[in-house]
Amino acid sequence: MATITAIKPQKNGKRLNIYLDGKFGFGLDLETFVKHQLKDEQELSETEIEKIVKEGEFQKVYDKVLLFGSLRPRSEAEFNRWLSKHKVHQSLHRELFNRLKRLELLDDNKFARWWVGQRMQFKSKSKKELEQELRLKGISKDIIEDVISEAQPNELEMAKRLIDKKSYVWEKMDDITARRKKTEYLLRRGYDWEIIRAIVRKIDAEDDNV
Repeated sequence: MATITAIKPQKNGKRLNIYLDGKFGFGLDLETFVKHQLKDEQELSETEIEKIVKEGEFQKVYDKVLLFGSLRPRSEAEFNRWLSKHKVHQSLHRELFNRLKRLELLDDNKFARWWVGQRMQFKSKSKKELEQELRLKGISKDIIEDVISEAQPNELEMAKRLIDKKSYVWEKMDDITARRKKTEYLLRRGYDWEIIRAIVRKIDAEDDNV
């Protein structure tokens, strides 16, 4: 059992925050609050809490989480963080996730493939950067390895694209300084020495032919 220890209005004036045993329990619309005649020091069982929360919160949360998921593909960890940030009651999580899966909005494999494709095309990300970003998105090691292996990123091509895009930064430097700066830049972007040496040699060869 849990005891209602405080009932506080939210800033919008249309909803209330219900505190259980001194901690935030859940938010509730006024209509559902009045319907269940909730009051201070009232005791609620887990079953009662789950029923009230589902009745008052589910559709509101579902609409918002759908908007969150429609802006761009999301990983399961991102949805979990969103639910935690917005203090969505645990009793709603499973049904929310089930609906998201039915709509194909919750699929870490699909998300990882989309993420890698976008970052390779528009940001020329190295394998190391892609791996790090996917880890931060909560993607499992196995999925990361499979997706990057499937994508087969051409790091030589992407590193060259990065250097070409920023060539104006180094154009007034002497050759030695420019080469060092380019090397440092690619290192920061996660490219390994083999790729960097190949790119620098390629650029030097192109400059010699100008």
